[in-house]
Amino acid sequence: MIKFETKKLIIRNHIESDWKDLYEYLSLPVTYEFEPGEPVSLEESKLIMAERCKGDDFLAVVHKNNGHMIGHLYFHHSDPEHFMTWELGYIFNPKFQNKGYCTEASSAIVRYAFKEFKAHKVVAHCNPKNTPSWRVLEKIGMEREGFFKQKAFFKKDKNGNPIWHDCYSYGLLNNLS
Repeated sequence: MIKFETKKLIIRNHIESDWKDLYEYLSLPVTYEFEPGEPVSLEESKLIMAERCKGDDFLAVVHKNNGHMIGHLYFHHSDPEHFMTWELGYIFNPKFQNKGYCTEASSAIVRYAFKEFKAHKVVAHCNPKNTPSWRVLEKIGMEREGFFKQKAFFKKDKNGNPIWHDCYSYGLLNNLS
């Protein structure tokens, strides 16, 4: 069970009732500009939340003032486990973007991983066109370690051909030890 607080946020495991807040932003086409998938229905949101409640890879980011889940973190212990590396990702409700919440939450989960999990390294990846995302990574001290051309695709064109995108790779080593 993961639960801790920052100045403005609570970061915790998901609970079933989070599905409503999740639906609020996973139902929007803009959410998938740089992410895989498509807007979800109410029912799909409930199913996603039921799955997320079973593990620790996805964490709710909740605003302290109103209890509203404003986004989520993806924080996964990468294989092989003995490398002690975690991967960070995030999606925030557009209503709560550009307010520092993603930076606050991401910085906090990285510190938590270094202190509580004894992580050796935290990594993250993002599309170079997603400037707000890589700026968050740089604000929290991550270093750009790589640039990969046409690394992946999430969408296809009208003829079924992949629309490839490039990728920045970021990393941060534990300096607490």
